[in-house]
Amino acid sequence: MRDENKAARKRRIEQAALELLASKGYLATSMLSVAKRAKASNETLYNWYGNKQGLFRSLVETNAREVRTLLENDLAQHRPPEATLKALGPLLLGLLVSDRAITLNKAAAADPSGELARELTQAGRGTVAPLIADVFIKARDAGILSFDDAGKAVGLYLDLLVGDLQIRRVLGAMPAPTQSQIDLRAGRALDDLKLLLSADHDRAQ
Repeated sequence: MRDENKAARKRRIEQAALELLASKGYLATSMLSVAKRAKASNETLYNWYGNKQGLFRSLVETNAREVRTLLENDLAQHRPPEATLKALGPLLLGLLVSDRAITLNKAAAADPSGELARELTQAGRGTVAPLIADVFIKARDAGILSFDDAGKAVGLYLDLLVGDLQIRRVLGAMPAPTQSQIDLRAGRALDDLKLLLSADHDRAQ
């Protein structure tokens, strides 16, 4: 199978999985039901994803891929860390409040087995947060940020960037923010982070 044809089939399969996840929940969504909706064979799904957990892990990884690629490329190319952080904020926030992410989080919250929540944690934040920490360490080396624990610094940044927006989206308490709202919040989060984690702020404490 040509690569572009396989990629197109994977997109159809993962879109079908998302639609079933939104309408039926994680436990009630089977590999067979996804295969039927995507007009693919059950054998293809098992060959490509291994099992249902593998399929939904792929959904989470696909959702985080753009952010992960930005971070990996910028780190490999030694891009100035502040430039990376400026690009990261809108991209990451847009990802976390997207309809796709909200569907995954709603399904995880309603899944009594906890399987989907574990996949979200491992394949989402578990892969992206360490890369953000690497960028933060570069920013500290450049004198942009000052902190002792990179993990705590990343947690502070995510609190500033996301706050309660994702949970409000999951609860249906707010619509998806516009791109201009995302850009504005991301800019403010970075400004607040630099203020809170500045060397001058540390000396004032």
